[in-house]
Amino acid sequence: MTNQFDTNAMPDANGFFGPYGGQLVPPHLKQAMDDILVAYEQISQREDFQQELASLFADYVGRPSPIFHAKRLSDQLGGAQIHLKREDLNHTGAHKINHCLGEALLAKFMGKTKVIAETGAGQHGVALATACALVGIPCEIHMGQVDIEKEHPNVTKMRILGCKLVPVTRGAATLKEAVDSAFEEYLNDPTNYLYAIGSVVGPHPFPMMVRDFQSIVGREAREQFQQKHGKLPDHIAACVGGGSNAMGIFTAFLNDQNVRLVGVEPAGEGVDQPGRHAATLSIGKPGEIHGMKCYVLENADGTPAAVHSIASGLDYPGVGPQHSYLKDLGRVDYESVDDKECLHAFMTLSRVEGIIPALESAHAVAWAMRAAPKLGKDVNILVNLSGRGDKDADYVAKVLGL
Repeated sequence: MTNQFDTNAMPDANGFFGPYGGQLVPPHLKQAMDDILVAYEQISQREDFQQELASLFADYVGRPSPIFHAKRLSDQLGGAQIHLKREDLNHTGAHKINHCLGEALLAKFMGKTKVIAETGAGQHGVALATACALVGIPCEIHMGQVDIEKEHPNVTKMRILGCKLVPVTRGAATLKEAVDSAFEEYLNDPTNYLYAIGSVVGPHPFPMMVRDFQSIVGREAREQFQQKHGKLPDHIAACVGGGSNAMGIFTAFLNDQNVRLVGVEPAGEGVDQPGRHAATLSIGKPGEIHGMKCYVLENADGTPAAVHSIASGLDYPGVGPQHSYLKDLGRVDYESVDDKECLHAFMTLSRVEGIIPALESAHAVAWAMRAAPKLGKDVNILVNLSGRGDKDADYVAKVLGL
């Protein structure tokens, strides 16, 4: 009998995780999505592809990423032990390189002439530009003007790596608008272009494909934690915008009912402030966005609502369809952290452990800091530290007047 959390059973043949997911795209685009699915299924079965990806993970990315016991932070909080899965130590500084290598190799296998993507915080953009440079495929990244100004170090890296950066000035000029813009460019030639989606979102097969590439994080963490502690962690926390890093670590533990999984969303300036948060699973409702069914933050007229987070990679009004389903099933608890708590966690981890986290990741650290004092010293919390904060350092220094 197949367990309800078995990833081999999710999504179904039509790309649905329960009622969420699917391919809500025009007919001519459906063929392109189906072609990507067929190619992905082909390379997934090929030993040479798996060996090439494993080799790149080891020798290019630097996997496995270690698990670090944040002992000083744990002692300071006086409760549960906090451990960090150090995805921030990967080449390019975040978990994004895991699926970008997979997508670039897929594009090469399919003979695509250009890879297109959106980016918010710039980590997906840097990782994809890196992967495309490695395999020799032209890369075009669409990024909101607000995020370009906020995440300048990553913008510089993308340009050095040779990608074409397209500033997006419409609307709020952040992640949603970047997705819209990139998708429009992709529609110009879906036969020769590959839209390398940056999270577990969008039409099938992307939520499945990105999850599969990211699942290396959870497989490693499961083995590492058991080897070091002789048991699994009691709680696992990860930030959730689209949800790729969270899905990456959660997947290996979905069937372990004694492991509590916590997705941490951005409360921004407060979940009671419409347009000033991006807590999609906490406040949103089922809807449709960017080719999928999922939880969405909507205006009264059904259009996607304005969103905000101090972390550019989290300000998205939708969320991955598998996260939506896991919320309904009650397997994952989704909580939120506001900008102030995030900044406090960012500075605390930096000064207590000497690790500067990405603002996105600092949301998960903040949740762990909130939860730890209420738990016993024999309880273990594993945080997926999805990225490092080099990109955020100047911005945070300006906000805090450092």
